[in-house]
Amino acid sequence: MLILTIWPLFALICLGFLLARRGWPDPGFWPAAEKLNYFLLFPALLVSSLANAPLSDPAILQMGGAALVTIALAALAMWGIRRTFLPATPARFGPAFQGVVRFNTYIGLAVTAGLTGTTGLGQAAVYLAVAVPFVNVLSIMALSKSTGLRAAPAMARSILANPLILACIVGILLAMLGTGLPYGLDRFLDLMGRASLPLGLLCVGAALRPGALRQDLTQLVSISAVRLIAMPLFAALIARVMGLQGTEALVLVTFSAIPVAPTAYVLTRQLGGDATLMAGLVTAQTLAAVATIPLMLRLLGMG
Repeated sequence: MLILTIWPLFALICLGFLLARRGWPDPGFWPAAEKLNYFLLFPALLVSSLANAPLSDPAILQMGGAALVTIALAALAMWGIRRTFLPATPARFGPAFQGVVRFNTYIGLAVTAGLTGTTGLGQAAVYLAVAVPFVNVLSIMALSKSTGLRAAPAMARSILANPLILACIVGILLAMLGTGLPYGLDRFLDLMGRASLPLGLLCVGAALRPGALRQDLTQLVSISAVRLIAMPLFAALIARVMGLQGTEALVLVTFSAIPVAPTAYVLTRQLGGDATLMAGLVTAQTLAAVATIPLMLRLLGMG
């Protein structure tokens, strides 16, 4: 049952890859489609999901705390390894760091929706509201040569310019007010949001770069193993320690088991990191996740 739920999602990724390699419908289509999804359709999905999320449920808040703990401890472990065993420049450390802590929101929401239906989207949106700003700040810190106050302006700009973060803020405010979305806006945003996940998965496939797999093979394998195998095991442990069950535990483990997001490549390139290594990590993890996501969810009793 689990593989039947997940394989159509990766079929869409493969379809996006094939269409982009054939130059159809047009080479300029994919950047435009990704921009449309990132700035409009996906934020609409987040707002509509968060607006009706049961934020008063203690389990939801507990899941948000578990998300922060999981990401923070993984980040501290990466910085500890860098300081103690494997010194690296920000250009090399940044991609490795993102390859462990960053996640592909499209795949995460698609897997969650496939396993739980629309009931799990509210919990997943809460996870994103907590994790997306945190991961963005940590990623900028990992890629930056400067730290502390000197890096603060770049972090602030990243947060304020991120449409996913802004959508999460709007959705949470609506949920706290309890007013919902009036005048049919809920239906309008719901229709927009439904287009987001399939288009996002197609764009993930279009962004794959198989040529980047030829370099840094050892790093690609080791970092991908940490992301796709060690992280979901660690998240399952955190879920048990913090008493998470049901959909909340599933969301925490799922978002820890999915591959790194293609947007990590954009950030890496903007901040002068090793873009080839980052592209290789995105491609390797996305391809490997076809097998590792159902394997880990089955192993952990989540599917």
